Amino acid sequence: MRPKYETKISQTTKRIAQIICIVCGLVLILQIGCQEQAKSKENLTAVPTGPGENMEEIKIAPKPEGPAPKIVFEKEIYDFGEVGPSAKQTGEFKFTNEGKVTLKITKVGRCCGIVTNMDKMQYAPGESGVLKVEWNSSPRESTMNRQLNVYSNDPITPQVRLTIKAKVVLQVTWEPKRLNLVLDEENAGCQNITISSLDDQPFSILGFESTADCITADYDSSVKATQFVLEPRVDTDKLQTNLRGRISISLNHPRGNSAIVPFSVLAKYKINPPLLIIFNAAPGKPIVRTISVLDNYGKGFEIDSISSKNGTVAMKVLEQKKISDGYQLEVEITPPATEGKTRFMDTFDINIKGGEKITIKCNGYFKKGKPKPLTQ
Repeated sequence: MRPKYETKISQTTKRIAQIICIVCGLVLILQIGCQEQAKSKENLTAVPTGPGENMEEIKIAPKPEGPAPKIVFEKEIYDFGEVGPSAKQTGEFKFTNEGKVTLKITKVGRCCGIVTNMDKMQYAPGESGVLKVEWNSSPRESTMNRQLNVYSNDPITPQVRLTIKAKVVLQVTWEPKRLNLVLDEENAGCQNITISSLDDQPFSILGFESTADCITADYDSSVKATQFVLEPRVDTDKLQTNLRGRISISLNHPRGNSAIVPFSVLAKYKINPPLLIIFNAAPGKPIVRTISVLDNYGKGFEIDSISSKNGTVAMKVLEQKKISDGYQLEVEITPPATEGKTRFMDTFDINIKGGEKITIKCNGYFKKGKPKPLTQ
């Protein structure tokens, strides 16, 4: 028989061996898990899906085992810097195939306002190429930042995002930038327009146009100077029917070929509401609405009558009440026969004594469903 202490030593040795085996197994499992996690991270990368979009993970092809193409651009951002307005701009993105097999450009993504051109779509190992870009700068001061995607058979970088940047800078300025006109002042209160060269380069005025030809000005296109002061003339009659518009002045300065001056006019009268909307109308059933007519210039006026332009809807004044700077009218509107229609439209003239007119539109919608029969 073996001594008892030998049996105990044997059992202890077995237990230690079992513990060592378990620990080694756990270490091996953890090692495999870390390797798989590392591989998984290599295959995922966070990239923006587009301008202003959130970051999201997309899969990227693993490293190729054999020879592969590799597209490398000299620069991925082309900054044109400061450019002039309304001018054609051209630039180049140079790249090289640093891989071991032929690089194939599969597509160049479209970009608003950018025209692209390449001599060919396949490049041998070590061969270089050029992506040409062309665009027209804005006529106004602005900042441009556009992205352009290039797709290829490069397994590591199948998509390269290029950026085009520029700042449109004018060398011509003008004052005022906007005209606020009124109908009760001489020449509608229109200011003179001063146009100046910021780089002291002389230029000429080639044209002067305005909305509906409401505003005109004299100029001599043969004269060159670094500053011009134009004296606009306003046609008040035309202005009353064109309360908003703009003046466009053509120039031949290389860094500023136009001056744009928007204008707005304070209307003589204000009507509230500016549009009559009637819901759930019934054919031939009168509806009463309240309309306010105000004089923006506080000159005082009298209302003569209200008339329909199309004769679709009948309208008459039930009450005319004098209020501050105008009148409050209570009018009765009678919708026409439906004839299977779901809506009706008309335009009314509020006739002012002296010949002036104020226009208000009316849009109506008939009540849905068949009318209930009358009970006896």
